Amino acid sequence: MERNELHWFPMRIAYGRDERMLKLKEQLDSLDVENFLPLRSIYERKSECDYTKKVLPAIHGLIFVRSTQAYLTELKMTRSEFAPMRYMTNHFSPSANNPILTVSDRQMENFIQVASKQDERIQYLEYTDFLSKPGKRVRITDGDFKGAEGIIKRIKKRQCVVVQIEGVAAVAITFVPTAWLEPIL
Repeated sequence: MERNELHWFPMRIAYGRDERMLKLKEQLDSLDVENFLPLRSIYERKSECDYTKKVLPAIHGLIFVRSTQAYLTELKMTRSEFAPMRYMTNHFSPSANNPILTVSDRQMENFIQVASKQDERIQYLEYTDFLSKPGKRVRITDGDFKGAEGIIKRIKKRQCVVVQIEGVAAVAITFVPTAWLEPIL
């Protein structure tokens, strides 16, 4: 990987409290650095009949940043607000020189297409071993998630389409009609 090539980097945030994560996203946006922070909505009860909607990060301590490694490292070294960002590494990488994880544009577009929707059918998953087991690859042909590609998995006795960034994050669409699923060979 060249330090001056654009890549998507999954970045862990040390002590990534929700407020800090949202502020970090704002700061990246103000610098015109492309990023993606998966969000979820929760409703808090204020009184008997009054609720407030809060938008919070969906995956604790994780933000995706599209930049060059050189620029990200410079931000981390010169601006204190970016110091808590940590590169995610793959210690099992065949390339011992650069175990920093990157995500392909295609894989990231697919993940963003699903994870950017705040929908009750979306469920974020902890990355677990069962996700690495083989499954049927499918493309969704209709509806809100049209064009998204994933793997059919059974989660809590439900057939779901799981879109994942291997080793980093996964999101499940808990209901997609079978007629909208097209096998990918």
